[in-house]
Amino acid sequence: MDTLFSSAQRSIKINNAPMAVRMRPTTLDEFAGQTAAVGPNSWLRRAIEHDVVSSIILYGPAGTGKTTLARIIANSTNAEFVEVSAITGTVKDVRREIEGAESRLLTAGRRTILFVDEIHRFNRSQQDALLHAVEDRTVVLIGATTENPYFEVNQALISRSRVVELTALSDEDISAIINRALTSAHGLDGAFTLTDEARAEIVLLSGGDARCALTTLELASQLATPLTSDESAGSTDQLVITQKHVVDATPHRGLPYDKSGDMHYDIISAFIKSMRGSDPDATLYWLARMIDAGEDPKFIARRIMIAASEDIGNADPQALLVAEAAFKATEVIGYPECRINLAQAAVYNALAPKSNASYAGLNAAMTEIHTGPLREVPSHLRDRHRPGAEKYQDYLYPHDSAKGWVSQQYLPDGLSRGVFFTPSERGWEAWRYEAANRDHMDV
Repeated sequence: MDTLFSSAQRSIKINNAPMAVRMRPTTLDEFAGQTAAVGPNSWLRRAIEHDVVSSIILYGPAGTGKTTLARIIANSTNAEFVEVSAITGTVKDVRREIEGAESRLLTAGRRTILFVDEIHRFNRSQQDALLHAVEDRTVVLIGATTENPYFEVNQALISRSRVVELTALSDEDISAIINRALTSAHGLDGAFTLTDEARAEIVLLSGGDARCALTTLELASQLATPLTSDESAGSTDQLVITQKHVVDATPHRGLPYDKSGDMHYDIISAFIKSMRGSDPDATLYWLARMIDAGEDPKFIARRIMIAASEDIGNADPQALLVAEAAFKATEVIGYPECRINLAQAAVYNALAPKSNASYAGLNAAMTEIHTGPLREVPSHLRDRHRPGAEKYQDYLYPHDSAKGWVSQQYLPDGLSRGVFFTPSERGWEAWRYEAANRDHMDV
């Protein structure tokens, strides 16, 4: 039961909380962005407004409103709202809440909404403990995660829930959140104004993260506040937050990058595709994003080596050697200097002529092996160290020819030259293939 004492304690906690917590919306009308998820006529908005929310998993980057949305549901529902920590919670905790929900449902007919933040941190047994209760609606689950739930959450739990994806907030959304914080009694309460340059800097630094934007605004306001009360005594003018205050409050911009999450895979994918697309500027940008986030340099170097064979191949055989040298450099030198070696190898890949002929040819040969008939090794290519080898057809030794090449069957019966390998028209590969064809025609 809420008492005057507990209410006072809660008020003290709120007043001392960071502005990002104090400014947390309590209604859908205050909730910024996420039109696709909770905009007018969306399924989730209607479910919240009519208090018929079913189990959902909120998925999206940090600062996009997952926990806030769960709180809004808590404020909007007639159901009991309980939480379990995915970091410190145990199977015992989960079962205790389920038992409480079942008792509540049977004795009072009241539903229970169970909120699990960072649900991907639950291990398999903890997630399994939720299955039956979610399936028969003993509890309505709201899970929140920054990780792709289709990879990190039990598939049986996914099938019993609806995944709602939240995206990074737009610049306009972040600006609206800043405006609200400047005037709200829970924020800066009209005591500060913000220059256009400072606003733009906060929006840029936030990277679509509302929590980051509010934290930056709060820190910048502290720098704009006079050190002593005497300096502002009797003044009713608003204090001005400038771009310098924002920059001083956030000396290093940390762009989002989760080494085990979707952002990690998206950026490495962009890096590889930029090298494949022969764009050295984009290659360096995505490389810098990974280096700035502290990505393992050997991981980056391995991807450069793979691209050297997959996308460049024998159009420039030197690319693989450069990539291998960069990998060795990461092992011997390490950060920070090995970033220079990575940059050299990555730009080499970007500028090199491209061919995936070897890679595509191998895939075609693998398909033939998996779907074609069993094909025998021609007798003249077989090992001669066995009884009966004298009956094999003669093998023609290429070095006995002045050209170092002889016309001879190498593929098994049923396959002909060119069935797998089609060279590109670029680089060393094209030149050598053309030369080899000339040799064939001269015979």
